[in-house]
Amino acid sequence: MLTLHATNKITFHITPETREAYNARLVTKQQQNWEMSTLSTLFVTFLGVCPQLIQCCHPPTFSVIDLSHTLESSSLKWPTASDFKFSILARGWMQNKFWYEMNKFDTPEHISTHLDAPAHFSDTNWKLHEIPADRLVGPGVVIDIRDRVVNDPDYRLQVSDIESWESVHGTIPKGAVVFMWSGWDSRYPDKTATFNSETPDDTSTFHFPGFQPEAVRWLIDNRSIGMVGVDTPSTDYGQSVDFEVHRIISKANVLGLENVNNLMKLPATGSTIVVAPIKVVDGSGVPIRLLALLNHDGQPLCETNYKDGTCFRP
Repeated sequence: MLTLHATNKITFHITPETREAYNARLVTKQQQNWEMSTLSTLFVTFLGVCPQLIQCCHPPTFSVIDLSHTLESSSLKWPTASDFKFSILARGWMQNKFWYEMNKFDTPEHISTHLDAPAHFSDTNWKLHEIPADRLVGPGVVIDIRDRVVNDPDYRLQVSDIESWESVHGTIPKGAVVFMWSGWDSRYPDKTATFNSETPDDTSTFHFPGFQPEAVRWLIDNRSIGMVGVDTPSTDYGQSVDFEVHRIISKANVLGLENVNNLMKLPATGSTIVVAPIKVVDGSGVPIRLLALLNHDGQPLCETNYKDGTCFRP
């Protein structure tokens, strides 16, 4: 069904009833080809009506920003985790004819830029392989608390910070990926600087910012967010001993992103965040490639209406 809204916003979708009817009947190869041709014609017609879909969603019109640190022997992890190990199994020219390389690596789950699955602090919620794919993408929200942490490294992002952000940028959208931007990624991978401790193997000495439990609970209850992210080693602040933020988000099946990089390259709103984890069965977390997609004009990616031949935010 092709729907043209009064606002010139176009929706193209197949209803469950249509799909069920299609699957219920027997069709010949010729009929299938004809129907696929018809769908193709409709889609081409759709693009003709809304050519800005191509303009706004074509790669040259948007940037891909890497929000990840690398994964290597110097990658930061919690002191109780094992070390990352990389081994070369084969690397060289085979009979002087072709290059061949194969390696293996052994890594803890929660190291470098990584995803916390709900199973990290919940015995009933999603393990890594159970996370729905559509929960790995969401609109980016960056809340800047850099000025707060200058004199208080134990600062925790509060509900008042969220309310201040919304007073300028509007309501945080459902399914959002809400980042705390403290500027801490500039310290990475210096272990002493990142954990802000002269004894970085002693967790009781850690001092770095995180989310306040009340703020995370507010975001879940009032904004139905999909993920929270921090540029520090933990969504809980360094002095936490009960990891309440971890427990709150795990209970709500909200994902956690830790050791995020390059938040200074994102606007406060308008990016689309893509999380790319390995689908490890029974995992509680995994290192990730974390990406942000952003239109060159600063508008939300593919949130497109047609108006006077330009892309604009609805």
